[in-house]
Amino acid sequence: MKKFRKVLDGLTTSSPGATVGSPSCGSAAGTPTAAPTPKEIDVQETLVSENFQLCKTVRHGFPYQPTALAFDPVQKILAIGSRSGGVRILGRPGVDCYCQHESGAAVLQLQFLINEGALVSACADDTLHLWNLRQRRPAILHSLKFNRERITFCHLPFQSKWLYVGTERGNTHIVNIESFVLSGYVIMWNKAIELSTKTHPGPVVHLSDSPKDEGKLLIGFESGTIVQWDLRGKKADFRIYYDEAIHSVSWHHEGKQFMCSHSDGSLTLWNLRNTTKPFQVTFPHGKIQRDARKESCKPILKVEYKTCRNSEPFVIFSGGLSYDKAGRRPALTIMHGKAITVLEMDYPIVEFMVLCETPYNNEVQEPYAVVVLLEKDLIVVDLTQSNYPVFENPYPMDIHESPVTCTAYFADCPPDIIPILYSIGAKHKKTGYSQKEWPISGGTWTLGSHTYPEIIITGHADGSIKFWDASAITLQMLYKMKTSKVFEKPKPGEGRAAELVEEDPFAIQMVSWCPQSRMFCVVGISAHIILYRFSKYDANTQIVSLEVRLQCDSDDVISPSENENNPSFSEPGSHSPQPHHQHQHPASPGSRTPEGIKDSIPCLKVKDRAVRVPPGYQSELVIQLLWVDGEPPQQITSLDINSAYGLLAFGNCNGLAVVDYLQKTVILCMSTLDLYGSTDPYQRLTRSPRRNRQSTSGLTELTDNQQSIDMERNKSPTSESRENSFTRSRSSSVSSIDRDTKEAVTTLQFGESYGRKNDVLPTPCLWVGTSLGVVLLIPMSIPTDQEERMEEPVTMGVSGAVLMLKGSVLRFSFLDCMGALIQPPYEVWRDHNAPEDPDRPRRRKLVHFSPSSSQDACGDGHLAVVCSERQAKVFLMPSQSCLFVHNITESSFVLRADVVSVCNSVCLACFCANGHVMTLSLPSLRPLMDVNYLPLTDMRIARTFYFTNGGQALYLSSPTEVQRITYSQEMCDNLQEMLGELFTPIETPEAQNRGFLKGFFGGNAHTFDREELFGEAAAGKASRSLAQHIPGQGGVEGMKVAASGVVGELARARIALDERGQRLGELEERTALMMTSAEAFSKHAHELMLKCKDKKWYQF
Repeated sequence: MKKFRKVLDGLTTSSPGATVGSPSCGSAAGTPTAAPTPKEIDVQETLVSENFQLCKTVRHGFPYQPTALAFDPVQKILAIGSRSGGVRILGRPGVDCYCQHESGAAVLQLQFLINEGALVSACADDTLHLWNLRQRRPAILHSLKFNRERITFCHLPFQSKWLYVGTERGNTHIVNIESFVLSGYVIMWNKAIELSTKTHPGPVVHLSDSPKDEGKLLIGFESGTIVQWDLRGKKADFRIYYDEAIHSVSWHHEGKQFMCSHSDGSLTLWNLRNTTKPFQVTFPHGKIQRDARKESCKPILKVEYKTCRNSEPFVIFSGGLSYDKAGRRPALTIMHGKAITVLEMDYPIVEFMVLCETPYNNEVQEPYAVVVLLEKDLIVVDLTQSNYPVFENPYPMDIHESPVTCTAYFADCPPDIIPILYSIGAKHKKTGYSQKEWPISGGTWTLGSHTYPEIIITGHADGSIKFWDASAITLQMLYKMKTSKVFEKPKPGEGRAAELVEEDPFAIQMVSWCPQSRMFCVVGISAHIILYRFSKYDANTQIVSLEVRLQCDSDDVISPSENENNPSFSEPGSHSPQPHHQHQHPASPGSRTPEGIKDSIPCLKVKDRAVRVPPGYQSELVIQLLWVDGEPPQQITSLDINSAYGLLAFGNCNGLAVVDYLQKTVILCMSTLDLYGSTDPYQRLTRSPRRNRQSTSGLTELTDNQQSIDMERNKSPTSESRENSFTRSRSSSVSSIDRDTKEAVTTLQFGESYGRKNDVLPTPCLWVGTSLGVVLLIPMSIPTDQEERMEEPVTMGVSGAVLMLKGSVLRFSFLDCMGALIQPPYEVWRDHNAPEDPDRPRRRKLVHFSPSSSQDACGDGHLAVVCSERQAKVFLMPSQSCLFVHNITESSFVLRADVVSVCNSVCLACFCANGHVMTLSLPSLRPLMDVNYLPLTDMRIARTFYFTNGGQALYLSSPTEVQRITYSQEMCDNLQEMLGELFTPIETPEAQNRGFLKGFFGGNAHTFDREELFGEAAAGKASRSLAQHIPGQGGVEGMKVAASGVVGELARARIALDERGQRLGELEERTALMMTSAEAFSKHAHELMLKCKDKKWYQF
């Protein structure tokens, strides 16, 4: 522990210069400054750099741009590969693992080593990787890089250590899975096809061993050529030349037939007895037209042919629909006997896989489900029921149902909030799912000891809000609400909303949530704010609407005609130009601006009728900014709500507004410049009225990076304040006011503080931070009596203190003089729709955390932590003296900053645009951690990054996935315990007994020795230039991980050994009996031979 003693200056820094960056603020970053004062405080800082370590914890959501699918039928785990080189491995709920190929190359194909705890991935950079899944964080054991050929298809037979690899040149190579080196055995394309063939057969698109004989390999070439290769004889058994391109091949389990899917939408069935022509050709979706020709159909990209014991076989395929039917959605077709079922999908099908009871390809397959991987969803269909219902997906795969536009993360929530939200959300769940259990049930996961209630909130482009239970590194949907329900549906191409935001007028920009009072507030892209209260009862409510006119420029002129329509904002009879727009809009509940004012209308129309609202979050108040003189309202850049005060504050690039939501009135509406009064620290340059209006056609426009604009137009919207951060911070220093920027209100915070230096007691205050690095304190007077609070007005004294920082202000937080975090006051939740109890009238119950309540020993006052894009400062209130300053970055700028609790203490956590994640001690601002976490930060990450307590953070790693990280050493140490086990020791099911005649006539599949054919002794070594072996780190990682789970592994291994020993003992006994029997038989045979030795043939 390091003790910081700081002598505070009480009255010596009264000059304005000292509070706006004089030498008393410290010349070096993080260096404390001293000044004489009679008071002295002790702050014991317990956090050290050893408390921090940055690592990823878990990734939620649907894998972005999926490309490949694999399933282990014994372990029952699923793997999904993606275009960016990611691999997601899923088992039972809680078993969810994300791996990433360092190269970032797209995953072409995945193959499990069934029941071995390993996975082979083939990537677009022509590299094969072997992943070790017997550890909680999988790692690569081996890699094999092909140098001269491109990989197109891989096949690994069950219980084989030899992987067949087909290439673009049409060759088939064989890789030893154990050593990950190439065999010298190669099937060259010119050997596979007949010498008389003049054309190249194309890339290998299929490889599979015959179910009847593992020594026969079926090779499918793209052009339509199929070859069955005799691995022992090194020759072709038969060749098929078909005039349609092949996409996939599937065997009948008896190995006498196989089915192919083709590019013309046909399925061909081939019998091995006669391979000159197909046994059957069908066009499942091609109807015969009037001229006797078949409809042209799309390619059938994949087919699976699966047999059943008690019914007709299943033929399941994707694609094949006719071209004539425009607008038809992608479909999966299930043919079962004569019944054909077409399952239409919401998104294109990437891959599908039929799940069967047996891992053996020469047994009756008994399919029970089909996994369908779509471009933006994962669906599992139940094949055991005739109506083919889908299983309810236990993973949060619908985060991106509408694009995510903002996030919020709350750790250590009140424990009752999750069950309440779940109980209300459960009433709106969909029905009609399969009653059977989710079939992907592999792995093990237990609730760790380091768990506490966590909630993630996501805002979406369609105006919806989702609450997620994020406890114990899982993610489950709790509750969903639609903010668009408070508005009338905008007609296409009509109204101001269509001009402002064409596609998503309800998109969420930011949210503010108080878990204790359950007040919830959202800011939308159409310059609107909706305030919600939580209730367990449904209600009929009339939505109250306020309209605020916040369009203030320093030199805008009001014409006489405008003044005539707005007499309340100028002196009666005065028609001279006014220096500013009106400072306050006298809106009343449900009021509308008179139509006489040109364009004084909101972007959206609030429902003006009483509406029935279900239990949950119910709209209390809608606030909308108005159009002014044909100009759209500027988007809202900051928001704060305080349930104890009953106030809501918001700001944009024009100014600040404060609303009393209890009385439903606007109590302050001023331009940023007017907030300063006489304390403006800048000499303003004159500007012509509305010389440069910001475009508000979307939330994601940057003014200095056209490439970013183009890239971001297709992405979901975000908060304008973040983009302003990018723009501001690439311009000159903050003191240059001559550039064309408005001073936006970038952050707001209500709390108990000292609005002026001579204040003795803390009072309710509003802290305002601007884009020019200015901090304004606005003291407020709020009636304390409940009845008076509902009738008497709240007053605000604008001429408060002014503090200065470099760069746009991002965050405020307050500490007491012992260094403990002071929480904002709040109102305890009460249900406004609950039945009235006459004996116990409902009263507001407020909880205050006064700065002076716990500081008898160290005197009055508190510490204010202020963080901007460039630096952090700690001020002592009420003297406003700067105790500590730290320049966070010179070359970049901070995107997100939060004061969070870690290890029973607090620190300042920052995320910079250059990808660095930093933590600073409080109050001394010592650097504790600085990690270059993300080499390049895009706008999506910038707008969704969010720190929370407990050393956790999250961001949107892709448009469909949420990545959670931790910067706490303690959580990193406990992460192994929290993660699920992917591999569990399971006995491989035994193969069914084949009858004597079936085994005799069905070939010698079980006597095929691949080692004898493909090993170095027989096949020799492959050319070194063909492929390069790269050892992986999986072995080292495995040893690290083994330390945590060694006891469990040993116990499982001991049980497995005991079982194996027991079976070996039984086998030994049976062997001894057989040997005794054989000896007796040999003895009797010898005696019979001696007895008959000298007899002639005719004596028998």
